[in-house]
Amino acid sequence: MSDFNIREFYDRYCEALNAHEFDRMDEFVNESILSHGEPATRADVVAALKSITDAVPDMYWEIKEVAIHGETLACHSVNHGTPTKEWLGVAPTGARIEIDEFALYRVRNGKFVQMSNVHDVEALKKQLAG
Repeated sequence: MSDFNIREFYDRYCEALNAHEFDRMDEFVNESILSHGEPATRADVVAALKSITDAVPDMYWEIKEVAIHGETLACHSVNHGTPTKEWLGVAPTGARIEIDEFALYRVRNGKFVQMSNVHDVEALKKQLAG
């Protein structure tokens, strides 16, 4: 793993994420992980991503900042999209959303073993309500 470049790995992950190529998540996400501190599986991660893009088909994660320390990667992104279905309890209005997200990852043996993220759900709901 001495040649492993965590930033290049993350950039490839983001490319797959933004292309909505969730069938590629086996390249990036370990079969079993910690998601928000709880045991989860790669299938759980894929299901969560699919639920987002089901409601927001044009969801795009714009990477703003990345910080790396050893096997830990932190990222600030701005997520953009236009919901076409009810999402987070709010019916679609045709309005585009933009929300800051902060994510923390741990990478071991070339795959994510821990993933967590936070965003302001109330601000997002206000945008969704128009």
